[in-house]
Amino acid sequence: MNHESMSAYGLWSLVIINSAVFVIFAYSFTKPRSPRDWRSFGGFSAFIVALFTEMYGVPLTMFLLSGYLQRRFPGLDPLSHDAGHLWWTLAGQHGNPHFGVLHILSNLFIVGGFILLSAAWRVLYGAQRSHQIATSGIYARIRHPQYVGFIAIMFGFLLQWPTILTLAMFPLLVWMYVHLAHSEEVEAEREFSAEIEAHPDDPRPYTHLALLYALTGRPQDAVAALKRMVDARPSPATYAEAVKTLRVLKDPNGAASLLGYALRQFPQSAELQQLGKSS
Repeated sequence: MNHESMSAYGLWSLVIINSAVFVIFAYSFTKPRSPRDWRSFGGFSAFIVALFTEMYGVPLTMFLLSGYLQRRFPGLDPLSHDAGHLWWTLAGQHGNPHFGVLHILSNLFIVGGFILLSAAWRVLYGAQRSHQIATSGIYARIRHPQYVGFIAIMFGFLLQWPTILTLAMFPLLVWMYVHLAHSEEVEAEREFSAEIEAHPDDPRPYTHLALLYALTGRPQDAVAALKRMVDARPSPATYAEAVKTLRVLKDPNGAASLLGYALRQFPQSAELQQLGKSS
């Protein structure tokens, strides 16, 4: 091991600084509040600390692979910083790995992941404050963008600097995020159902539940929730809310059919007539 190899590691100030930068950056975008939020943020933080510990502190993976790498690539210094870009090294590439395709792709995943976290937080925070389902912005395209963002960032780092520990952690963290996403949906369904039982005349929990069902691939349950709403309180306002919800769910035929029925029941309703004009 030469002096250059020694100086590539044991840089604990860089471990602390880089870990802190990425963890604080993620925290500023996610602002965890609930125990579930802290679990998702904590798993990501553990991955980041493990990554930078090997990148600048103790190169455990490179220690374990050094014999194999020196046999396969004579003259390679496995404890140099460039050799730690393991995919680049294993492919037998030469030159600066920071300008390689994988490193550039890695940066795109990392930046894209943080953009997802930022976009998700703005919508999610507003939905949580109003106790609604997040359906606007990035949530109109991705169901759980905050978890997708964490996964994208971790995947980007694996393209750039894979280690035995982070490669082992990645599938476990992906499973955790999938489980958390499912738990969120189950909890939301339970909360909205409880609100319906407590306030059967309030249309809001019905529409929230219908949106949740639709977003989780249960369109028939979504329609059933709206039917329960209009059956519980058959008024122009309730029918109008059901029509608006069907339009949000991109069911124009169902919305038009329900609106036509509602207008026959309440032909003098200005609210329903206005919905008919805006269709």
